[in-house]
Amino acid sequence: MNRSFPDPAARFSETEQRVYAAIAARDGLKAREISRMLGIDRTEINRLLVSSALMRELCYQDREYAWHALIRQKAPHEGLYEFSGWYGTVGEFLAQDESAWLRQLEEGCRRIGRNLNDTRGLIHSFLDCRKTMAGLFADLRDMMKQPFEGWELVFELRLNRARYIRIYTDVLLIAGEKAFSLEFKMKDRIDPEEVLQAAKYVPYLEILLGRSIDVIPALVLTGAEELYEYAPVTGTDYEIPVCSGDMLFNVLDEYLGFLN
Repeated sequence: MNRSFPDPAARFSETEQRVYAAIAARDGLKAREISRMLGIDRTEINRLLVSSALMRELCYQDREYAWHALIRQKAPHEGLYEFSGWYGTVGEFLAQDESAWLRQLEEGCRRIGRNLNDTRGLIHSFLDCRKTMAGLFADLRDMMKQPFEGWELVFELRLNRARYIRIYTDVLLIAGEKAFSLEFKMKDRIDPEEVLQAAKYVPYLEILLGRSIDVIPALVLTGAEELYEYAPVTGTDYEIPVCSGDMLFNVLDEYLGFLN
């Protein structure tokens, strides 16, 4: 398996990412505090705060001139709800029946500007996705010795207000130091374009969530059965897991090691 994916630093410098990470890991930092923490000249910090897309699009400054990130790099990830159709813990997801979950998801999609015009097909795909995730957690209950109900779970993550940083993820599951970015398709065959779609937002998720979290993308084909393999991402030497819904457990197991 090759996880060599284009580095987001091609667009954002190492210094930009360090400054953003410092802001996102704390609740309110002024330029002089960032300068002192990182050992970077304050003039350079001030320049980045007003010119870098990372700061302009993912941060804001309060009336006291302190900088905050829209999404914190600490569990629970404060601010993630604002960009999610549904956000909560796995335990909260399992406690909701299907109708309550769907109602909340639809309300959240409207709040974040997610287009619901194709209601019939889209709602069917939402329910298909929910069924797969519920099946995954049923499998985890049978196999895991450690509790997982506190993991963070997002359906329909849409960070699309920014010009340079855009993230579209059907499901994001944050399990400690691993985050699984899952693209769902109700199909039974691998499409290279959909493999690329599943992988393309990984660099931005890694910046958003921070270097302490490893982001693993996967394409989930709910029309397939007993499928689990790695598919190349077009134009790169990167491969990502592709699985059927009934094999999603195996993707998590490979990275979290339930069966070891």
